[in-house]
Amino acid sequence: MSGSDKLKVFIGYDSREDVAWQVARHSLLRHSANQLIVNPIRQQYVRDLGLYTRPVDATATTEFSLTRFLTPYLAAQETGWTVFSDCDFLYTIDLRRVLEGLDPEKAVYVVQHEYEPTQSIKMDGKKQTVYPRKNWSSFMVLNCAHPDVRSLTPDLVNSASPAFLHRFEWVKNDDHIGALDLDWNFLEGEYAAPATTPRVIHFTNGGPWFEEWQNVDFADLWRQEEALYLASIEEREAA
Repeated sequence: MSGSDKLKVFIGYDSREDVAWQVARHSLLRHSANQLIVNPIRQQYVRDLGLYTRPVDATATTEFSLTRFLTPYLAAQETGWTVFSDCDFLYTIDLRRVLEGLDPEKAVYVVQHEYEPTQSIKMDGKKQTVYPRKNWSSFMVLNCAHPDVRSLTPDLVNSASPAFLHRFEWVKNDDHIGALDLDWNFLEGEYAAPATTPRVIHFTNGGPWFEEWQNVDFADLWRQEEALYLASIEEREAA
């Protein structure tokens, strides 16, 4: 597979969670035999490029709360699919499998969560917010050829309300929002741990890279992936 054919994946980057981004990226590449292009969306970077001009929101849960919607613009492709993911994810299978059987008429595919958060405080003391379609935008498979996805220009991302963006009001027809199986964005702590390991684990309330979130479900899997990531760094430095 050539570089131009590889699935592009963009991960929201938060400076408070660098290790989470590194481990998420490592798990993506390891399970796909490096047949992905994985890049972070760093707020300062897209600001420096002039793509993101909104005022800094000190109340935002993450630094990528709204920059995520620049994903299709950053992918810079007229056809095919691209993926956005929060950084607090762990992948346990080849992400390319999510593309199997997708309908090209759909604008975007997400796990369509319907839940009330169990925690009032998440991650490093940030207040939990509740809104319609919460966590739908934490993992998006976007159809770059769809006109609604192509409408996500920097101008729109910089001017639209957060509600407009996170509630997918930019998709003109709700029928064009496809539904993925729950375990493509399994919310640890919000759903009971299943008998089998989810394909994609989302430590939405906080993961084991935070001192106060050491005993969450699947923390052992995250630590195993972190160990593999750290070992890969040592190997590169020794080479």
